[in-house]
Amino acid sequence: MSNVPSERPAELVFAIIISVFSVVAFWQAYEISGFSSAHSAGVFPMLAAGTMVLSSFVILCQTARAPVPRHRTVNELRLFFRRVLPLRQLVMLGLMVAYLFSMPWLGFIVSSGIFLLISFSYLWGKSLLVTLSVTAISLASIYFIFRVVFQVVLPQGEWLRGLF
Repeated sequence: MSNVPSERPAELVFAIIISVFSVVAFWQAYEISGFSSAHSAGVFPMLAAGTMVLSSFVILCQTARAPVPRHRTVNELRLFFRRVLPLRQLVMLGLMVAYLFSMPWLGFIVSSGIFLLISFSYLWGKSLLVTLSVTAISLASIYFIFRVVFQVVLPQGEWLRGLF
């Protein structure tokens, strides 16, 4: 028996997705300032994304060379979803997508508050009063740090413009 591990279910697909994501991240980092100078704003994002690209391609090559089992079973697919992509992660992914799309309409404060409240409720499972308290403290801390200390203009949203 060889010491080379065989490919796990959907590992090659995952490696391809990570490689594509890394290339897109590098392109986005390049769009910041290109290769204009060693002191430009895009240097660190490009270094981080470049490291991601190299790492993902090494992983992709290793995964592509791994022997594929002769037969796949439904149990392997179930095992993949239980270990890699369980329901809890799918729910959080859905919440993040909803948060992303709600921000232009509701603004940063309202959409972040709703996202934090639902996320804390789902993941933590404490009483509503405790969850509301932690959400309010978290949101106030985030607002204070970004808006007051760093003076970042937070998105206001179309529906609630002028309220916050």
